[in-house]
Amino acid sequence: METLIRLLASIVADSAPLVFAVTGETISEKAGVINLSLDGSMMLAAMVGFAAAYTSGDLTLGFLAGMIVGALVALVVAFAGITLKRDQVAVGFILTLLCTDLSSFLGTPYVRVPGPSVSPAPIPLLSEVPLFGPLLFDQNMVTYLSFLVVAATWLWMFKTQQGLMLQGVGERPAAAFARGANVQRLRYAYTLLGGALVGFGGAAFSLSVKLGWSYHHTQGFGWIALAIVIFGGWHPVRGAIGAYLFGALQTLGSQLQSTFTSVPIQIFQVAPFALMIVVLLITNNEGLDRLLAYLPRDTARLISRIIRGRAPAALGTNFQQE
Repeated sequence: METLIRLLASIVADSAPLVFAVTGETISEKAGVINLSLDGSMMLAAMVGFAAAYTSGDLTLGFLAGMIVGALVALVVAFAGITLKRDQVAVGFILTLLCTDLSSFLGTPYVRVPGPSVSPAPIPLLSEVPLFGPLLFDQNMVTYLSFLVVAATWLWMFKTQQGLMLQGVGERPAAAFARGANVQRLRYAYTLLGGALVGFGGAAFSLSVKLGWSYHHTQGFGWIALAIVIFGGWHPVRGAIGAYLFGALQTLGSQLQSTFTSVPIQIFQVAPFALMIVVLLITNNEGLDRLLAYLPRDTARLISRIIRGRAPAALGTNFQQE
């Protein structure tokens, strides 16, 4: 039992950077902007965050630098999509390639250089509570912040007037504008906020989970974050659950790797990404309907209510304010 608790606590901690990225992209897409640059911006933020922390000796500056990188990349997406009316998907894809190459070029002096890392910060008394103590209260500050970000995002989106306006901007921008919302300004603000959270997640990889910097340090995690946003139905809590699920798949792959030594190591490294794609296909509307057809009606209705999500109606579209 103790081994299982330690394993679960490790999954929670290792998934924290992905939680930030998923939450950030959920916020951006709720406002109607697709930031497809996540894989590149996370990688560049991981490099810049580590370089800033290593050079200054200050972890806070490292995370701040990562957030600035993520926000600046998101600003380019916002400017191209909102102001210039360009295709957001194409712009994001190009930025992914650009940021990936920039991280490799600029990060050469920091490859495999030992640097600072986030220290454990167990909460006195609470960390000793059976089961929940090690899982929730025997972590580091990055993990604690990931809990707070998910909770704050949920409260903001669904329990405040500003959050309802955020959803209106992504669903029916014309109606939101008629009610007095500055659609373009809100989309800019939420895209920058989402990008900053993505950048924080990138910095968290190199300063908290995969310590240090190496070429293509976070490759693939940005695409997984985008998939988890869909898997989570554009809901911050479900998105966090998806991030933990992916973390569990990665941990399972590591465990199986030590058991089946004759299987090539590359299979276990790729398996979590492939399994996440399978889960995404199963939980889309059509695949979910087929699965739920085999369950009792009440059970199927409950599962559908929990899992099913719908993309914001105005996602990726342009809106002209008059």
